[in-house]
Amino acid sequence: MTRTHHPSPILLVACLLLLLVPARLCAQGSDPREMGIRKLLQSTIMINQMYVDTVNIDRQVEDAITGMLSKLDPHSTYTNAADTKKMNEPLQGTFDGIGVQFNMLEDTLVVIQPVSKGPSEKVGILAGDRIVTVNDTAIAGVKMSRENIMSRLRGPKGTTVKLGVVRRGIQGVLTFNVKRDKIPVNTLDAAYIIRPGVGLVRFSSFGATTHAEVTEAIRRLQAQGMQSLILDLQSNGGGYLNAAAEMASEFLPKGEMIVYTRGRANINMGEFRSSGGGLFTEGRLIVLVDEYSASAAEILAGAVQDHDRGTIIGRRTFGKGLVQRPIELEDGSMIRLTIARYYTPSGRCIQKPYEKGNAKSYARDVIDRYNRGELTNADSIHFPDSLRYKTLNQGRTVYGGGGIMPDIFVPLDTTRYTRLHRELNARSYIVNTSLRYIDKNRKKLQKTYSDFNDFLQHFTFPREELDRMLADAEKTDSLRPRDDEELQKTIHTTSLILKGLVARDLWDMSEYFQVIYEEDPVVQQALKLLCKPSDD
Repeated sequence: MTRTHHPSPILLVACLLLLLVPARLCAQGSDPREMGIRKLLQSTIMINQMYVDTVNIDRQVEDAITGMLSKLDPHSTYTNAADTKKMNEPLQGTFDGIGVQFNMLEDTLVVIQPVSKGPSEKVGILAGDRIVTVNDTAIAGVKMSRENIMSRLRGPKGTTVKLGVVRRGIQGVLTFNVKRDKIPVNTLDAAYIIRPGVGLVRFSSFGATTHAEVTEAIRRLQAQGMQSLILDLQSNGGGYLNAAAEMASEFLPKGEMIVYTRGRANINMGEFRSSGGGLFTEGRLIVLVDEYSASAAEILAGAVQDHDRGTIIGRRTFGKGLVQRPIELEDGSMIRLTIARYYTPSGRCIQKPYEKGNAKSYARDVIDRYNRGELTNADSIHFPDSLRYKTLNQGRTVYGGGGIMPDIFVPLDTTRYTRLHRELNARSYIVNTSLRYIDKNRKKLQKTYSDFNDFLQHFTFPREELDRMLADAEKTDSLRPRDDEELQKTIHTTSLILKGLVARDLWDMSEYFQVIYEEDPVVQQALKLLCKPSDD
């Protein structure tokens, strides 16, 4: 009996490429790079056809691609189709789903908030509801992974999912049929008046909707009397270059250089200039950054600094200044290949130094900075004269060599979070305590604090709830303070964060940051600077 063999699509592509590569390349003296390509294709085909055991050729090819890219820079990467989709969703602005913000309390999904005007809100799902079944399959009490739960809730727009919901005060399981729809992915975390005349805007990444979200927030704050702006890019990992250019244009006059790129052989591959008509080209501007501000966040901060448009406060940024071109492959997978470097208007290269093929050392850079004292002591930061540049309007000295060095350094406060607090946070005691508290007291809190400002001024997270959490942590995981000083610091910091989490669940993320930022040292440094009269 003859067995029919169906070669994989990747192998067929390999065979076709092999046929297309001219045979003359095998001749002596042909281009070694092209010879290498032919050798790789030949090896792939031979392994598939002749190896003693059956091989997964698709996996072999993926391993080969990953291996090649690993010898390049740290940001040239390959992702399979599933990972590519997950990675792109936060930047694309939408995904298909049921529209709820949720968290896991023990092993049960608790709805924090349904998305406004989203599918779940339309059918009557409320904050505090527990989703216990999806299409009659139990997801509560079965230790199902968060990723598995999300995959069951999400699905193509227009499809319907049947949810079993347990609601406090209602007996039995309620049933809701939710028609999935496009769910917006917002990058705006906070936008509010932090002091009279001073607005604060924070966003988490530079996505497809970031410019529209932030400009709407700026207009809203200007209508409330904002004259100075704190733009918070702390822990902003970047995103789309176009989004960074659009944002920079809101703060710079028309025609100013924002960023330019240079590729192989130092070729200038492109430049971005401000488009004009910006919303906030004259008021006092402060940009907050830290060691996790990267890529597009560094482009925006670098443009503001080089044009002397505002003051950069915080710590040296990550130093991700390599340009990746996404190359979509037939099966939905993607290669992100580095093709150029970013340069600020004054000519500084944003990318920090790296060793090709040594991703491990690159990943340790922030830890190394901490060990060298750079994050805690400005005196430990040294730049050679060769990395000295001048800003374009006032001629101030700024430095290259990777990342954006702030104008005002704010050290990392290593005493703010105690050892006990970090362990409580890592083991989810803090978030679970907030979820249990809000679950039991939601209606009472909503009745008592209909206004957030009233909540901000008068609410304190109950000490008895904190004591219960600490007792449980000691009993279950032997977590206890070393001394009374650590206990008091832990109680203070944890109470503030718990208050913020309650505010988030009753309102939104913006209210969370309004609570937390009253003790954030970088934000407080910005406010201190803005309290001084302008030199203009």
